[in-house]
Amino acid sequence: MAPAEPHAIPFKAKGKTPHFKEERDGWKGYIEWEKYPEKKKQVEELMRQYDFPEPPQYQLGPLPDTNPILTGERWKQYHYACGLGHIPEVSWDIVKEEKAEDMIHVLQFPYNGEPPRKRLVETEITSNKDHFVRNHGGIPEIDEDKYTLDIAGLVNNPQTLTLHDLKTKFKHQTNVVSIQCSGTRRVEQIAQYPGDGDELINAPWGEGAIGTARWTGVSLKKVIKYCGGLKDNAAHLEFYGADTYFKKGKVYNYVVSVPWRKVKANEVLLAWEMNGAPLPKIHGFPLRTVVFGYIGARSTKWLTQIRAIASESSAPVQRREYIYYTPQVGKQNVKYSNGFSIQEMPVSSAIMTPRDMEQVVHEGK
Repeated sequence: MAPAEPHAIPFKAKGKTPHFKEERDGWKGYIEWEKYPEKKKQVEELMRQYDFPEPPQYQLGPLPDTNPILTGERWKQYHYACGLGHIPEVSWDIVKEEKAEDMIHVLQFPYNGEPPRKRLVETEITSNKDHFVRNHGGIPEIDEDKYTLDIAGLVNNPQTLTLHDLKTKFKHQTNVVSIQCSGTRRVEQIAQYPGDGDELINAPWGEGAIGTARWTGVSLKKVIKYCGGLKDNAAHLEFYGADTYFKKGKVYNYVVSVPWRKVKANEVLLAWEMNGAPLPKIHGFPLRTVVFGYIGARSTKWLTQIRAIASESSAPVQRREYIYYTPQVGKQNVKYSNGFSIQEMPVSSAIMTPRDMEQVVHEGK
């Protein structure tokens, strides 16, 4: 395995690494960062003690003939420094257990992977083993019998629901939904326009960061109705995931939001099944959101809480990731406030076979 960041030096702890208690029984790998500001402050102080590997100034392309293409050494070291060093190893074991052997591992940790592109078009429904994965942190392991979902914020009757509640109190529905990462086909962009390095050494996705599955669960619209509906000033629904997410020396849980109109249109599902089987751990077991027609970043895995809020989430994944700019904006003059949140993707097409530079022999027939 070639190193993704050749300049990275092995991690060496400075003093005693902390131990952050997992507050919820049966929830392994989940730290409630958003609930405890003092923990976030402790991590920020820890992070300042280390010189973590820096992203390269420019990205000229993925490393050839390697799988994983990138290892994510920087994110592993973030976890080591914060006493969460077991999470990268546990997550990689889950990848090997749940994904196809020939999966293209774009980033080992946090895991990003896609199937060989030829297989993607062999069937209309993408199998669970072949469906692409875009994770932003480690994979938590949650006991479904001890799982709860909080519905809070600007709702008239806040509720805490178990998985059993969701399965027995609401009508089930199944939807065939395609989910796409907004970074799909980035390797083509890198080839045409050697890109700037960013907080993520931009994952060199091929054409496989898209998948179609049958998702089964309950309509979020019906769950909100069960909670008495929203208060008049509620305009967005904020989704909290259990994964730990690092951004520029700070730690968070994964948080994004979608407009209430999307939920009201019955286009958000709380899903516990994927293609007729329980959600794989890597895809959000035991419960995730599936947002129809939006980029995959809005479909939160390992869902812990839904909050009704007055305006778009201020969380970094929502405001500092998955945004686009006008052509006049480049790396040297970019401001997050000048960007626009990506929601829907334009229609595009790709040739899956033959591969680039593959020779096709015509026999004259």
